[in-house]
Amino acid sequence: MPNSPWWAIVPAASIVVVVFGIEAAPDSADILTWLALLTAPPLAAFALGWLVHGTAPVWALLAVPLFVLAWASQESLAGETAATLLSGLACIALGWLMVSVVPADWLRWGIYAMAAIDAVLIAAELLQDPSAVLSAAAPGGLPRFQVLDFGAARMGFGDAFLAATVGCLLAYDRRLQLRAAALLAVLALSFDLLFFAVDTLPATVPVALALFLSDVFRRSPG
Repeated sequence: MPNSPWWAIVPAASIVVVVFGIEAAPDSADILTWLALLTAPPLAAFALGWLVHGTAPVWALLAVPLFVLAWASQESLAGETAATLLSGLACIALGWLMVSVVPADWLRWGIYAMAAIDAVLIAAELLQDPSAVLSAAAPGGLPRFQVLDFGAARMGFGDAFLAATVGCLLAYDRRLQLRAAALLAVLALSFDLLFFAVDTLPATVPVALALFLSDVFRRSPG
């Protein structure tokens, strides 16, 4: 079903399936961990070679040393940086795929739905435990790509996937894309102040807000 609005349910469905799937069968976290391990490096190579602005196919080979570094130095900041880059680049490839198969307006609604569901699940404390199980799962000593760890900060793969999808959605207009990125940085930093009051926040909410406000500004006269 190429270019079908039905694919717009994938972002929202992914978070529901993962949360309730792990809740029902905790061992499924191991399957998701191995799935991330097997798919993230080739997806990252594709993004490096063909999707990221200014790159060339030969850049895809950079995924190899990044993987080696992520494996050899898992407890160091350098290893975490390499793993985070691979996971983030894989999200770009998946975001590009979503933009390629979903009409833009429908994809926007899918993004808003994922952020809303994420916020509801966290507020109801239904996401925290499954997320902790998924983050802790390790594929036999190999690097984990289902979660983005960077020092004391941690972000779920789904959060990065949504941000990458918004970036791909706005890639047709470089200035709009950069404006949305700057807006997201401000919103995310402001949103993070809530960590003084709570332990877990839905990182998808600032992403959805940045997309919404970018569309408002784009359509405003002048």
